[in-house]
Amino acid sequence: MSRYTGPSFKQARRTGFSVLETGKDLAKRPYRPGQHGQARAGKLSNYGEQLKEKQKVRFMYGLNERQFRKTFEEASKLKGIHGENFLRLLESRLDNLVYRLGFASTRRAARQLVNHGHITVDGAKVDIPSYRVKVGSTISLKENSKDHPAAKNALEATTKRAEFVTFDANKNEGKYVRLPERNELNMDINESLIVEFYNR
Repeated sequence: MSRYTGPSFKQARRTGFSVLETGKDLAKRPYRPGQHGQARAGKLSNYGEQLKEKQKVRFMYGLNERQFRKTFEEASKLKGIHGENFLRLLESRLDNLVYRLGFASTRRAARQLVNHGHITVDGAKVDIPSYRVKVGSTISLKENSKDHPAAKNALEATTKRAEFVTFDANKNEGKYVRLPERNELNMDINESLIVEFYNR
């Protein structure tokens, strides 16, 4: 299954959820895309609610269905609450942490930075966006990518970071200090519906 490369605003309007987590994608047209987007939608079935929730999270992290399902199955093997473990695994992806640290303004831009070989983890170049970063790892721009214009602009525009990462502006590098708590992640996500969707 190929990765979606179309407009993220359309994904946000389809699900009624800001996949960029900024609200900008729903600011102008907070209704479904298409000719009849503003028509009143009927009530969703239980399955429809579960599917919508799954799509919200999948679109937000930019995964295809196969990757998403594989991560969900990996989370089922961990101790603790399945849904929360699932979100923590998604947050531990390299592209997501590059975004959380402020090297990119969106997850899609972060994925491109990683793909093009601009990012290092503990000093070694990693160009796999789905790479699972271990707690305690240091993430930075490659030495000859320190002046990358897109990364510089994103860092200058970043005013707040998640509490589970730290950033050293002098060294231009960040650290994944701990796994995120559930209350530090998007509270508009109901991960239990995703668990129900795959366990139905």
